[in-house]
Amino acid sequence: METIAMLRNRRSGFHATGNRVSSSGTPSPPKAFSELNVALIVELNSDGERLLRELQLLRCAVRHIWPPPAQLPDNFDVVYCTLLDDLPRKIPWLPGEPAATLILVDRGSDPLNLKLIHNCAAHGLVHFPITPRSTAGGLALAREHFLYEQRLRGRIDKLDENLRTIRVVERAKSILMRVKNVSEEEAYNHLRKQAMERRATISAVANAIVDSHELLG
Repeated sequence: METIAMLRNRRSGFHATGNRVSSSGTPSPPKAFSELNVALIVELNSDGERLLRELQLLRCAVRHIWPPPAQLPDNFDVVYCTLLDDLPRKIPWLPGEPAATLILVDRGSDPLNLKLIHNCAAHGLVHFPITPRSTAGGLALAREHFLYEQRLRGRIDKLDENLRTIRVVERAKSILMRVKNVSEEEAYNHLRKQAMERRATISAVANAIVDSHELLG
C-alpha cells in the first residue's frame, strides 16, 4: 500500500531515490556528475557530438581531445576513449591501479574485439548511437566500479602496512629477547613502555630498534 509520502513524490516527479524525473522519463543528473572532469577522446562526428552534448547535459566539465594522444591523460576523473587497437599501450597506469575512470567507446562499425576490451581493463563501455539513458547509466556504473576498486586498493594497502608492522615488531622483539635475555612478553612490554614514554607508535619504536641493531652490525 502506498504511503502519503510516496504519492506526493509521484505527483512531484521524484523516484524513491529523490532524483527528479524529466518528461522523457530520464532522471535528472545527480549532483556528483557536475563535479566530474571528463576527457572525451572521440572523433567529433555526429555520434561524437551527441556523446559530448549528453555529457554536458549531465553537467560534467568536458574537454574534447582529438586525435588520440600517445598516452591517455591521468589528470581527469573520467576518460572516455574510442576503442583503438593500440589502446592498451596508451594507458599510463598499471592494471588495478587506475588514475581515472576509463570508459571505452565502441563506434559500432567494426566487430567487437572482446580480447582488446579485456586488455584495456576499463570500468565501462558505451556504444554508438548514444542515448541519454545509456550515457547516464553507463557513467554512473563505471564511476561506481572505479570507486569500489579504489576502496579495495585502500584496504589492500592497509593490510600490507599491517603486515609490515607485524614483521618489524616481531623482529624487534627477537632482538630484545636476545640482547636483554628476556621473554617474548617482556620484550613486547618494553616496546609498549618505550612507545608510551616517547608518545610514538610501537611500530616506530620497533623500527628504531631494528635500524639501530642493523647499524651496529
